[in-house]
Amino acid sequence: MKIECVQEKLQSALSKTSRMTGKGNSYPILSCILLEAKNNTLFIRATNLDLGIEIILPAKVEKEGKVAVPGAILAQYIASLSSGRGVLLENIQDNLVITTISGKTTIKCISNEDFPVIPKIPKDISFKIPIEYLTRGLRSVWYSASISTIKPELASVYISVLNGMMYFVATDAFRLAEKRIQVANVPDYKPILVPVKNVGDILRVLEDTQGEVEVAFNENQIALYIESIYVTSRLTDGLFPDYNQIIPKTITTKAILLKNDLVNTLKTATIFSNKFNQSKILIDPEGKKIEIFTKNADVGENNESIPASVTGEIIEMMINYRFLLECFQSIYTDSVSLECSDVKKPIIIRGVGDTSFMYLIMPMNST
Repeated sequence: MKIECVQEKLQSALSKTSRMTGKGNSYPILSCILLEAKNNTLFIRATNLDLGIEIILPAKVEKEGKVAVPGAILAQYIASLSSGRGVLLENIQDNLVITTISGKTTIKCISNEDFPVIPKIPKDISFKIPIEYLTRGLRSVWYSASISTIKPELASVYISVLNGMMYFVATDAFRLAEKRIQVANVPDYKPILVPVKNVGDILRVLEDTQGEVEVAFNENQIALYIESIYVTSRLTDGLFPDYNQIIPKTITTKAILLKNDLVNTLKTATIFSNKFNQSKILIDPEGKKIEIFTKNADVGENNESIPASVTGEIIEMMINYRFLLECFQSIYTDSVSLECSDVKKPIIIRGVGDTSFMYLIMPMNST
């Protein structure tokens, strides 16, 4: 293999692909990026068997071929070069020789014979949406998924399309986030579950892309087609819980307050919280306020009051303040509403005037 390409484009592609290599895997080939040159095109591939990526770059190909190179080393070296310059890549025996105007660098390669095939999902079941819709939906909910894989369906992001609405949902059984995005010309599709451990890498691939993404899937895989980028992830085999059953049907107490006031108060709670992240929340219609009380026997205690417009009954319960704080990354309005029906039922948080996002937090037992 012998090719020449632009350093800046190569660096961007390697930055995306190197993240998907199987770091720490017992199979050395999974820590590699596969470079394949043919037809004046460079194909860059990486996989950890759970997630795979292929990026296509234009290149001047003097000699076709392919080579497997340790991904982290190649990505770091190309990133260290001055941008905007040409890079010559040549496979000589068991080495990749990289030539620039500054000199030559040699990186030892691994036999590419065992490099896994990245499955190409046909577009039989597919739809197109703006990339922004997909990134916004995933970012709005993925932090609510379980970090434990004991129940794989909870360690996943649920995605479905129904009646022109695309639903993104994640839950760890203690809190739940739902983001709804209206989509045009997209038919209803069977719900799928994307492992949350793959979502971060998918988001990093999408973060500097624009335009549309074509989403295709089958029983086991989901694939994203974005111009010269192809990403595929396995799907979770499981049944997502019917979360609509836990959404309170009636509301007895509702509070509206400024988001920044609540965020700042919760940040203070981090100083005085105990190991369970417990805070007591009091929603007081008579005093027109919300109180947040946090106590740690080894540190001290803090009690802060926030002005609020409150209707209904007085409510007092224990919550995980960290769960409440994390949802505000998905709320873009200045004011938020907190809705309750009972001390044993979840609190519902929404942005005032924005019905596309809903967040639920289950109350905690007192300790």
